[in-house]
Amino acid sequence: MTKHAQARSQQRGISPMMIDLLFQFGVKESAGGGATKIFLNKEAKRKLSAYAGRLASHLEQHLDIYAVVGRDDEVITVAHRIEHIQRH
Repeated sequence: MTKHAQARSQQRGISPMMIDLLFQFGVKESAGGGATKIFLNKEAKRKLSAYAGRLASHLEQHLDIYAVVGRDDEVITVAHRIEHIQRH
């Protein structure tokens, strides 16, 4: 993670565990400029819920997040999804 991503995750209350789950279950999409956006769509959320079992209900409110990752798989930034992901 870049220093920027570390600062943003702390400011936005996005835990390292949620970022790990995002990488494990998330959908990747081009963000332009060689970067990739990773987020959880409905299917990914279903898979994560099946994996988490009873904990799924506690995680649900934290799943609307995304990460922007550079070419070297370094997290550039993380944020909460307020709108639908824009398709390019």
